[in-house]
Amino acid sequence: MVNHLPIRELINCGGKLIDLSEPRIMAIMNVTPDSFFQGSRLDSEQAILEKAGKSLEEGASFLDIGGVSTRPGASEVSLTEELDRVLPAITLIKNNFPEAIISIDSWRAEVVKAAVIAGASMVNDISGGKFDSQMWETVGALDVPYIFMHTSGKPNEMQRNTDYKNVSLDICDFFGANIQTLLDHGIKDIILDPGFGFGKTIQQNYQLLHDLPGFRILQCPLLVGLSRKSMIHKVLEISPHEALNGTTAVHMISLLNGASILRVHDVKEANECIRVFSTYHKTNKVSTND
Repeated sequence: MVNHLPIRELINCGGKLIDLSEPRIMAIMNVTPDSFFQGSRLDSEQAILEKAGKSLEEGASFLDIGGVSTRPGASEVSLTEELDRVLPAITLIKNNFPEAIISIDSWRAEVVKAAVIAGASMVNDISGGKFDSQMWETVGALDVPYIFMHTSGKPNEMQRNTDYKNVSLDICDFFGANIQTLLDHGIKDIILDPGFGFGKTIQQNYQLLHDLPGFRILQCPLLVGLSRKSMIHKVLEISPHEALNGTTAVHMISLLNGASILRVHDVKEANECIRVFSTYHKTNKVSTND
């Protein structure tokens, strides 16, 4: 059962107040040729527009644009190449869906700044500020929400760094030690992402999933990125392409344990999961109050 410590439920995305008291969906938009799930790769303007339109229609609140694969073992791409991938995609989406709320998935401060100028209004930093010393200052100056994720290292090395005393307590301590610094940099809206799959074993990922309610002590909304990841498809001994049913299962566990945002490949199915959860949650709340 999730405890009831207050969470900062309103975030400001480019002047739009988004209420996270009801779970929200972030659609994954990969403008990369090598993302781990082939079905998420967008290699043309038509593919980008079709994915954006379908995601918004099916219930996504945010579109997360990424130009660098962050799968375990992925190679780094140049700054120029990343900019060349994400900026045209952001401009294309904003021109065709001006009300869309776009998140830029990048650990580079220069990419983040250019993306926000182009129309993004949220930053998703898989490095938690570790890979670019200018990130927090940049995000604070841009005055956009910041998804603060934990990882143990860059994608090409992170799975060699999975030694924790207690994975959940260590990550909670990491967040707690840095939240005030983020606030001091002017970052007002902080969303925490424990970083499933980023420098964690399968067992550690499930421990984190079990322990999500404990992160409420930090009083920030939680984002979970579990969609089709190895913690699902390896357990089921299937491919990422076959892992939708398992993804829905862990999404429901995440919602029951207090997640505010699901970052997903499959928006329609995530939305259905949230609708079932919300009905269950409201019914249970009414019964408790009777």
